[in-house]
Amino acid sequence: MSVQEYLEKHLLSRKIEDAVNAAVRAKTNDPVLFIANHMLKSVQSVITKVKARQILDSRGIPTVEVELFTNKGIFRASSPSGPSSALYEATELRDGDKGMYLGNSVTKAVRNINERISEALIGMDPTLQSQIDQVMLDLDKTEKKSELGANAILAVSIAACKAGAAEKEVPLYKHIADISGGTNTIVPVPFFTVLSGGKHAGNNLAFQEIMVLPVGAKTFEEAVQMGSETYHHLKAVITEKYGVHGCTVGEDGGLAPNVSSVKEALDLVKEAIGRTGHDEKIKMAIDVAATEFCIGTKYDLDFKNPNKSGQNFKSGEDMIELYKQLCNEYPIVSIEDPFDKEDWEHTKYFSGLQLCQVVGDGLLMSNPKRIDRAIQESTCNALLLKINQIGTVTEAIEAVKMAKDAHWGVVIAHRSGETEDTFIADLSVGLGTLQIKAGALCRGEHLSKYNQLLRIEEGLGEQAYAGEGWRVL
Repeated sequence: MSVQEYLEKHLLSRKIEDAVNAAVRAKTNDPVLFIANHMLKSVQSVITKVKARQILDSRGIPTVEVELFTNKGIFRASSPSGPSSALYEATELRDGDKGMYLGNSVTKAVRNINERISEALIGMDPTLQSQIDQVMLDLDKTEKKSELGANAILAVSIAACKAGAAEKEVPLYKHIADISGGTNTIVPVPFFTVLSGGKHAGNNLAFQEIMVLPVGAKTFEEAVQMGSETYHHLKAVITEKYGVHGCTVGEDGGLAPNVSSVKEALDLVKEAIGRTGHDEKIKMAIDVAATEFCIGTKYDLDFKNPNKSGQNFKSGEDMIELYKQLCNEYPIVSIEDPFDKEDWEHTKYFSGLQLCQVVGDGLLMSNPKRIDRAIQESTCNALLLKINQIGTVTEAIEAVKMAKDAHWGVVIAHRSGETEDTFIADLSVGLGTLQIKAGALCRGEHLSKYNQLLRIEEGLGEQAYAGEGWRVL
């Protein structure tokens, strides 16, 4: 295409003339800069290039990072990762070469972006999120995104979403609200991890996480303060009871003393909350991750203790009785994955007791088919959404809509393999999910999300925090 043809195709002669006239009217002292900025705003943004690279996540394991170029900027995003890829999740593409990062390198996914996805997206309008995502799905042609890799597709999808917001000159959360058809942009209540167990920590606690929810805070800023004070008081409580060596840290940043039971762990957190002086404003939540210690139809609460493993088996009915006791004795308002991922029967029965919010993580795996089944069978009453399990921004939006239409709660969640990308903070606000789980108030990959929510709250002003309305849809 010649220069003249290019000018005619994009009507640039007229736009340049308009920019010069605007500069004259404005009597600007720097006409070149004024005209450049005027032209930038007048020309519709399109994707000009997509470039990917391999970086490391918070566990030191490779993941995919993308830079998406438009004629208005460069937009970066990265894909989070979990410890494994389950049967019902979108497929995370790894090389499998044991000589490179123990088989975990992602050069195939990177190559798919640089050689295939980039070519397919060049020239597209970044504000058209659903169309961009559909192009990648059509290019992949598999149900679980195994051809291109969900890690490749997701990183590009997020980067495009950021570019779309920039083109519209609105905050990312506002753009997400627009493309999802939502109106309520609300800063969510955080689930701060304070004590870790399960496979996330080297102690004997079977349950994976104990979290605190500052539902009584007036603002997200105050919620962060309450969470931070609880975390540091807990560190002091643990030091007093177990010595300084008890303050090891788990994978999600939670403290990991070598407690012998969940009640012992909850007592520590309860004491820490008491020391903050905010007893009535802070609630508790538990991520049981029961699949990790389910053997057949029994649950081994001592699976991490080689001297006791096999001696403390619990049936599904026993676990229900345990949860009843815990909800009665502690201010627990949410329990995640209380049973094995295929134990729909006990999950449904426990959810029906309405003792607390029952969150499906391993049960649902952010999979639309499993979400639909759980809705139809009233199996649980909240979705834990992990965007890498579903694979695109558009599909994440649709999953949240499904949950909301069923009057479920929605928890936007991080992964154990995180990066500094703050996208899920904006996603939680833009979709009005009211709940977010991004780890402990410790380590940069977690704090980046919470710090972004602080910035968003500043922009939204007062009354933006979900607070006591964290389960009101």
